[in-house]
Amino acid sequence: MNLVSLRMITDDVARLVEFYEHLTGVRAEWATPEFAELVMPSGTLAIAGSRTVALFGEGTARAAANHSVIIEFRVPDVDAEHRRLAAAGRAFVQQPTTMPWGNRSLLLRDPDGNLVNLFTPVTEDAVRRQERAARQAGSV
Repeated sequence: MNLVSLRMITDDVARLVEFYEHLTGVRAEWATPEFAELVMPSGTLAIAGSRTVALFGEGTARAAANHSVIIEFRVPDVDAEHRRLAAAGRAFVQQPTTMPWGNRSLLLRDPDGNLVNLFTPVTEDAVRRQERAARQAGSV
């Protein structure tokens, strides 16, 4: 089995796509005004409008209701990302902090309130874990 994508449901597709395009530097591929994808080497972040929920069954998903998932992006330099995003006026949940497991992390929220973690492995163990995970995923 292979995790291919994460789909987020939102009431404002354009606003969320703009946020993630700025965050990742990846341009979205739009299928319809209600559905766009940011395709990255490790997987795809799909963003769909609330009206698409009916295709799966009314009430199966709700926009801006996430309180349990953290969307994580590995970046080359989390402190540089902090400076870039701060200059753009982004607010942060947590400033860059080195976590006990060896990643330096920066937490912020997207416009729908979803928690986003940008991180850089900074200890040898953390770097090894990321390299192993990448090999297992077939991306190295």
